[in-house]
Amino acid sequence: MAQGQAAPAGKVSAKFVGAKGCKTCHNTAASGKQYDIWFASKHSKAYAALATPEAKKIATEKGIADPQKDPKCLKCHVTGYDATKEMLALTYSVEDGVSCESCHGAGEKYKAMNIMKDKKLAMENGLIMPDEKTCTRCHNSESPTYKAFKFEEAKKLIAHPKPKAQG
Repeated sequence: MAQGQAAPAGKVSAKFVGAKGCKTCHNTAASGKQYDIWFASKHSKAYAALATPEAKKIATEKGIADPQKDPKCLKCHVTGYDATKEMLALTYSVEDGVSCESCHGAGEKYKAMNIMKDKKLAMENGLIMPDEKTCTRCHNSESPTYKAFKFEEAKKLIAHPKPKAQG
């Protein structure tokens, strides 16, 4: 499954709420300002990166007219790139790039505080605890700008404090 895709059959199906849907709770001092950490990262700028001269050059070499519209690029530069309109909450935006839900799953069913305070319950409602496989869906040799991916090093670059949860 490419990053940010809808849940496979048998999994919790939920809407993508976008980074704004997560920001409400995950940008407080108590949450470790997780939103700000993401916003300062390259992940938050992944969609915008597709508009750069470098991205357009690579796209042209690959026979892609517009990297900001091509599924080959969007699958790794936009959370929920292939979700139907019904799967996108009003707070969702492609401009968020690779946001929270690329790693943690579509948040509609687990974002409520009464669910998020219980890790087990949150996971039962679709919260994903990302691992190396989560990252290598995009950080792999299929990428035209691939560099050897070292999970332990990369994990430190995107580390964000985790709120205490029961369970």
